[in-house]
Amino acid sequence: MNQLMLRASGLDKGFTLHLQGGLHIRVLSGVTLDVHSGECVALSGPSGAGKSTLMRCLYGNYRADGGRVLVRHHDTMVDIVRADARTILALRRETLGYVSQFLRVVPRVAALDLVAEPAVQRGAPPEAARVQAESLLLRLNIPRRLHRLPPASFSGGEQQRINLARGFIAGHPIMLLDEPTAALDAANRAAVIGLIREARGNGAAIIGIFHDKEVSAAVADRSFAMEPLQDAA
Repeated sequence: MNQLMLRASGLDKGFTLHLQGGLHIRVLSGVTLDVHSGECVALSGPSGAGKSTLMRCLYGNYRADGGRVLVRHHDTMVDIVRADARTILALRRETLGYVSQFLRVVPRVAALDLVAEPAVQRGAPPEAARVQAESLLLRLNIPRRLHRLPPASFSGGEQQRINLARGFIAGHPIMLLDEPTAALDAANRAAVIGLIREARGNGAAIIGIFHDKEVSAAVADRSFAMEPLQDAA
């Protein structure tokens, strides 16, 4: 039986607009979601439904106002909502991977070293990590001539593929994917679909936002529907 890897229960999140007289807007209310190993869940719903907010709460970028986010870390369920900063950093290094559309890294570092870094942080020998990084970059159609260059001058699609390689190299048991194919053409979307399916086959629990319906249909076991709270019945 697949193991429970992540459980969000009764999750609430809102934002106070201080420049609008302290107006408070609720974005998430009572969200409950379980995700098991080897499963990919696609968050669905219109813009403004809170999909990205939920992802950031699951990763600990946003502190939820209420509820719990339990993450399996070394066979213990850790509540990110109540965890301290050191614990959250350990979770991100060892257990919880996050791939956004945008590459945010230290400038002037070669693409190959940027991709290898998460594997090294998880204990892989540096040379082995670089070999794995090169393989991933080639799989994502980043030519060898770019591997030794910093990606600041790369195209948006190339930077997104660097980000994807960084996200997948570490083999995190839980992965959060925020529009991982948004800037990619058909060939590169197919490569990403292959990576997601491979991660699932290796037992990763995956939660993703996939605005491309074909990608969602190709990788997701089920969808989790969300809607803006002001539109809820």
